[in-house]
Amino acid sequence: QVQLVESGGGLVQPGGSLRLSCAASGSIFSIGAMGWYRQVPGNQRELVAAITNDGRTNYADSVKGRFTISRDNAKNTVYLQMNSLKPEDTAVYYCNFVITIAKGGYGYTYWGQGTQVTVSS
Repeated sequence: QVQLVESGGGLVQPGGSLRLSCAASGSIFSIGAMGWYRQVPGNQRELVAAITNDGRTNYADSVKGRFTISRDNAKNTVYLQMNSLKPEDTAVYYCNFVITIAKGGYGYTYWGQGTQVTVSS
């Protein structure tokens, strides 16, 4: 099976930085778009950043200029560099890949397990 494993979350003070990583393993033919979402208890999961397989990026307005998404296709990994963190960035962050497991097959969405990011003094 395909598995996405996240790492890099933790507790950081306002203004600090964290880098999240998410690596996919298993039976993978190709990976299309990659993204990061976040969710606060009681709220809907929201898109934070996304990157296409040709490198185009998109960010939520709330994180533009502070967060950077990147990918390493050789490692099947996506990263989220988070700078100038604010308390309102506190959430569980989930990675999301569109993965095709066989040539000619459909691309399906896979999710990481989530990693907690807490921004607090």
